[in-house]
Amino acid sequence: MSIEIRNVSKRFGNFVALDNVNLNVDSGELVALLGPSGCGKTTLLRIIAGLEAADEGSILFHGEDTTDRHVRERQVGFVFQHYALFRHMTVFENVAFGLRVRPRKQRPGEADIRKKVTTLLELVQLGWLADRYPSQLSGGQRQRIALARALAVEPKLLLLDEPFGALDAKVRKDLRRWLRQLHDELHVTSVFVTHDQEEALEVADRIVVLNRGHIEQIGTPDEVYQAPASPFVYSFLGNVNLFHGRVDEGWAEVGGLRLEAAEHEGVSGEAVAYVRPHDIELSRSALPDARQAVVDDVRPLGGLVRLVLRHEQSLVEVELSRERYALEPVLAGDDVWFRPRQARVFLQENTTAAESSYSI
Repeated sequence: MSIEIRNVSKRFGNFVALDNVNLNVDSGELVALLGPSGCGKTTLLRIIAGLEAADEGSILFHGEDTTDRHVRERQVGFVFQHYALFRHMTVFENVAFGLRVRPRKQRPGEADIRKKVTTLLELVQLGWLADRYPSQLSGGQRQRIALARALAVEPKLLLLDEPFGALDAKVRKDLRRWLRQLHDELHVTSVFVTHDQEEALEVADRIVVLNRGHIEQIGTPDEVYQAPASPFVYSFLGNVNLFHGRVDEGWAEVGGLRLEAAEHEGVSGEAVAYVRPHDIELSRSALPDARQAVVDDVRPLGGLVRLVLRHEQSLVEVELSRERYALEPVLAGDDVWFRPRQARVFLQENTTAAESSYSI
């Protein structure tokens, strides 16, 4: 089932949750709504489900206007962050619940219900827990049961509201891989909300980045990470260094560095260059067009080594692979030279402060 969101707006008092949002989701696609708290992603998900009414705009399922349809008529499966399982029911009965409460004419027979639930429990790899109660399950197991319950009613659309947000990092990582595999088997059109950038990049076919009720960018995981459309997207998707300066005739002089900025040919003004920590070249000897700095901190992080450099009273973050660091190890207090391999320059008027960044 495809989804078309047309000019949707929603306000709560004076707070604008969504402002004229337009979005198309193709049939069988897995789309992530990504953004910080309060950006409107959960509100949009609830409007799609029919749990919330838009002040303006319309929602179309497969070309049919469903804006005024009740949530029961939308054939939507919803998975919440905190499972919402019935504690007094077994795992089997939790999954069977949606089938048992159907109107009599639509309700399957007991044999069909048992077959359906058994198949779903095997699909989520938890058939051996059918007689257990939610309190006897781990968080990851509960979330898989919640997903099986949502799938039991054969929804045309699956909506997930931060489904792994209440789980620890290891379980979250395992479950998002499992969700991607499950989606590839079922091809149910799915929309999930998350504030976890890594989760969205790993799981989604496309990512919709929201900020203050607006869509900042829509694209594949590679597109939004490698070619951010705005300073906000650049800052939100991973760590970034900011180099302040000026742009003139297609070149930017920022942080003592000269960078090409062909997209600003013929423009002059204050500018900020955004550079990922892994896009900075580091050397113990002088490099052409490089700047000298002092190593302030060295922090091994799994397969990476993160360094913080001090350059003219400002800090620059650099990430190296373990292998690269082993070729030319440095310690706190060492002198080094650095230069960006890749940068994106934005005019100052289009930039906002980045929460997760070093600034020069």
